[in-house]
Amino acid sequence: MDRYASETDDQERPLLLSRQDDKVERAPACCSSRYGLSLLSCYGFFVAYALRVNLSVAMVDMLNNTDASGNTSTSVCPAHSSPARPKHNHTASVYNWDSETQGWILGSFFYGYILTQIPGGYLALKYGAKWLLGLGILGTVVFTLLTPVAADMGAGYLIVVRVLEGIGEGVTFPAMHAMWASWAPPMERSRLLTIAYTGAQLGTVVALPLSGQICFYLDWTWVFYIFGIVGIVWFILWALLVSNTPSTHPRISEQERLYITSTLNKEMSPTGDHIPWGSILKSMPLWAIVVAHFSYNWTFYTLLTLLPTYMNDVLGFSIKENGALSALPYIGCVLLAVLGGQLADYLRENFYRTVVVRKAFSLIGMIGPAVFIVAAGYTGCNYILAVAFLTISSSLGGFVASGFNINHLDIAPPYAGILLGITNSFATIPGMVGPVIARALTKHNTIEEWQSVFYISAGINLFGAAFYTVFGRGEIQPWVSTIPIPKAAEGDKG
Repeated sequence: MDRYASETDDQERPLLLSRQDDKVERAPACCSSRYGLSLLSCYGFFVAYALRVNLSVAMVDMLNNTDASGNTSTSVCPAHSSPARPKHNHTASVYNWDSETQGWILGSFFYGYILTQIPGGYLALKYGAKWLLGLGILGTVVFTLLTPVAADMGAGYLIVVRVLEGIGEGVTFPAMHAMWASWAPPMERSRLLTIAYTGAQLGTVVALPLSGQICFYLDWTWVFYIFGIVGIVWFILWALLVSNTPSTHPRISEQERLYITSTLNKEMSPTGDHIPWGSILKSMPLWAIVVAHFSYNWTFYTLLTLLPTYMNDVLGFSIKENGALSALPYIGCVLLAVLGGQLADYLRENFYRTVVVRKAFSLIGMIGPAVFIVAAGYTGCNYILAVAFLTISSSLGGFVASGFNINHLDIAPPYAGILLGITNSFATIPGMVGPVIARALTKHNTIEEWQSVFYISAGINLFGAAFYTVFGRGEIQPWVSTIPIPKAAEGDKG
């Protein structure tokens, strides 16, 4: 495999694709269907992550902070002043959940999420991604709207609802990767995919502070109702405006259709009837992505689910301040992900092989966060420095959007959805066990306990960066079929 990597596609692929683009005029990006799909996908991932993270902030307000079970409103650091709350927001129920129960509730989403990763990639390949992705997020919306009822019924019911939300949302990334295999010209992949997937960070950026404001001025139940309505609006737009392939899109220009199909005509797989499972599972470049994805997500999910808790229990920020400050790290992540996507494709087209760009961006996006998350643990009660280091940590993580995160499309474009399903299955494990382990290690919410949590995250991140650097690849693998246009996808007319 190393000989193949050094002698073939990885070095020649950019030149070959440039010659293909010379034969077919490159379709403008402005007002194009492929960039329209990217923006609507961004909205979809905005919804998906808003529904995923809103509980992290709402949880702070759902707890009875004066009960005898150990939950207390006292933080490690001096509490920050906060304006008096409007009286009408005290109508929602509060619950006596200890730290262990909180960990299980926050992690339960991922127990459902892991179940539909590989099936999502397979079903998208065989039947098309549009309705799979759309109905998956719609299912998450429905169960989000039921969250307040489930919480009133008990922690067990809430855990079940969160598992069902995860099942619906588990198909999203594999289905989206499968759709981009039909829509993204090779030399525009970093640009298109980073625009689409930064919706996840945008959803986090908006949901965290807005959830805090909603809890402050209304009550925590409205967090789930408001974001649920936003999700319904997205589903209507997705159903009306999106098609599985350029060939079935009713409004795409002929120039753009020809441009996309001509640049992808040697990368398509016929159907989902024959999938080289043995070759896929023995592929070391795939396992390099698995290890990198798992490692990066350990840090990402630790912050995603527990940062509001850290802001409240250690740094002493109120619910109103909490959401806004918890969102800061993801604002930088969005900016660097989008800029990184533009830079990555520019470097691939003009200077470096794909594998060099993917590894460089992955190293920056994994080593940087590891360094700064450890540093954050040693800032004590200097909340300005703590927030700054956490923000830098997550911001640098945005570079992985143009690194291992889209490497599936480089090594096996026809099976990208299935490959992402495999890697994301392993990458979901940190979301399942990370919050539970972190809360088990921080029963007393001391700074030393949180330092242990940050050290574990950093160590796992560094290992993943090293593994991917050694075994990652950037060329199409020898076992990939090269038969044109999938018949199953052509059957979709919407």
